[in-house]
Amino acid sequence: MKNLFKYSDDNKRYHTLDYFYKHKFNSKVFKVSLNAGFNCPNRDGKVGTKGCIYCSSLKSGDYAGDINDDLLKQFETIKNIMSRKWPTGKYIGYFQAGTNTYAPLNILKEKYELILKQDNLVGLSIATRPDAITDECLEYLKELNERTYLTVELGLQTIHEKTSILINRCHTLECFEDMVKKLRNYNINVVVHVINGLPYETKEMMIDTIKYLNTLDIQGIKIHMLHILKNTELAYLYEKEKFHVLSKEEYVDIVCNQLEYLRPEIVINRITGDPKEDDLIEPKWLVKKFGVLNEIDKEMVKRDIYQGDKIK
Repeated sequence: MKNLFKYSDDNKRYHTLDYFYKHKFNSKVFKVSLNAGFNCPNRDGKVGTKGCIYCSSLKSGDYAGDINDDLLKQFETIKNIMSRKWPTGKYIGYFQAGTNTYAPLNILKEKYELILKQDNLVGLSIATRPDAITDECLEYLKELNERTYLTVELGLQTIHEKTSILINRCHTLECFEDMVKKLRNYNINVVVHVINGLPYETKEMMIDTIKYLNTLDIQGIKIHMLHILKNTELAYLYEKEKFHVLSKEEYVDIVCNQLEYLRPEIVINRITGDPKEDDLIEPKWLVKKFGVLNEIDKEMVKRDIYQGDKIK
């Protein structure tokens, strides 16, 4: 069956990040994930102390560089590994671990500008919370966006208040929506993180989160499957309540439905996860990342669907 999807050079029926980078930069581009040592307002007491219940001690930076290394060493180490496979590739500095706008402006500038100086760097991606970008920081991001390809990644996870309280997000949906508008007023690219399989959420609730995001001016999305990692608040909740964990088949079904409600131009930056097996309690099927990706591809072909099919 011929693939008729506009944003694809192969069999993909959704808009992959690889396709986007290839056509924007005319090159293979990969992210260099960094741990710059930033804290989180949901850990240091500003809005909370325990963090989001699913977050590990590495603050969602399990595959970022080694915090014991300085930023340049982290960058060079990961870059050298990647360049063995893609010697002519270009890089995006990805500030991943922690809340990467949560520091005084002079500290942010020092860290961002250091990475911007690296050879073959085409942009920065900054992961943060919607409640952790000050007006001063926003003005600096505006200026950065005029000099490089900049993406700000905002964690949302769910639109449902009851779930948000349960997972201890400690910010409101209104706060998130306001920050999306502020960033887009400066033409800054926004990528949003959501999690499927959060405790007690139904398939319909997960799809509703996607439907809502499709109404906003966002440029990309990361869809994660909930990881239950050892020594997290989520692990303790799971041990106590044994809430339902999605099977691979359920996850694939939900993702295929979600993709139909997203505008085709929204870039799917991630569509599953790849936790470290030694740290993972459930779901065990998640460690086989490419198997999950293949199942999504096959199911979309079986249903003969494409990203955006259900948008009226």
